[in-house]
Amino acid sequence: MPTPCLSAIPRDIACVADYERYARHSLDDNAWAYLASGAGDELTYRRNRDAFDALRLQGRVLGDVGGGHTRLELFGQALAHPILLAPVAYQRLFHDAGELAAAQAAEALEAAMVVSTLASVPLEDIAAATRAPLWFQLYIQPDRGYTRHLVARAEAAGYRALVVTVDAPINGLRNVEQRAGFHLPPGVEAANLRDMPPPPNPLAHLRPGQSPLFDGLLATAPTWADIEALRGLTRLPLILKGILSPADARQALALGVDGLVVSNHGGRTLDTLPAAIEALPAVADAVGGDIPLLLDGGIRRGTDILKALALGARAVLVGRPWVYGLAAAGPLGAAHAIKVLREELEVAMALTGCATLADIGPATLWR
Repeated sequence: MPTPCLSAIPRDIACVADYERYARHSLDDNAWAYLASGAGDELTYRRNRDAFDALRLQGRVLGDVGGGHTRLELFGQALAHPILLAPVAYQRLFHDAGELAAAQAAEALEAAMVVSTLASVPLEDIAAATRAPLWFQLYIQPDRGYTRHLVARAEAAGYRALVVTVDAPINGLRNVEQRAGFHLPPGVEAANLRDMPPPPNPLAHLRPGQSPLFDGLLATAPTWADIEALRGLTRLPLILKGILSPADARQALALGVDGLVVSNHGGRTLDTLPAAIEALPAVADAVGGDIPLLLDGGIRRGTDILKALALGARAVLVGRPWVYGLAAAGPLGAAHAIKVLREELEVAMALTGCATLADIGPATLWR
């Protein structure tokens, strides 16, 4: 199992990007290929960053921002700030305690944590180990009965929202992982799926001329009918993660979904998609403020968070930055990464004249 290389935060870690080189030192080539790569030529992976860098903020002076704060209410939940820990699979690849260490960091920083279906620690154990608000990220399984079982487990364990990932019915072609021969090492598994009956081989009954992808792997892929069924199954807030299309946003709204995460899966599924922040304005126009939007992908600075909120997001999901911190310094590093982002957000708010999140809007961006 990986061992963090830091027992304290050194002075040369001033921003979350500084954790990356320490994380690389802590992780082997196998774990690094999984964490720090994207699909194809990694154009979308890089564009998530480049698009943020292209946006400019409008500075404001002499405003009264005393007493400002980052508090918000989201899906009926009071949160201290709009930074959530994104769902990340197999966290024991990065720290021996995996999701338990991340949950410890989330609690320390009063951050909501989204727990992956593919967590390497059972969802019940994570819930028992933290007081942080927990949401459950769901991959709809080929066995829809087992999918319902996962939802029931999350509800029973006290999870406060259901985040259904809809943009990855199949894995993206991640060439970096392929070249590295990525594999799950002994002791790392999808702990929440341990008792799931083995699915039938989707390729076993293909006839000559049929496509292994369309007639095999995708034969049981989720559809809008599954979202409609989930809406009738649970009273938890139902959030779809992986929306880039305004048409998809409108369809989700029509089915009674409670929120959307604008995301391209961190550039890990289909290469040459737009950056998430580029897709956000059109999705925001499509839903017209009827449901909250969250933004996932490319966040590395507090100024990025401010830009996302200015373009219509209510909160953001952050993945790789705190995972780099986790790999480098355990729960201390993960917590410090979130702390740095929150502090940067507060500074950016003050210098753009925004005392609260409600003050952030299109005028916060320079045109």
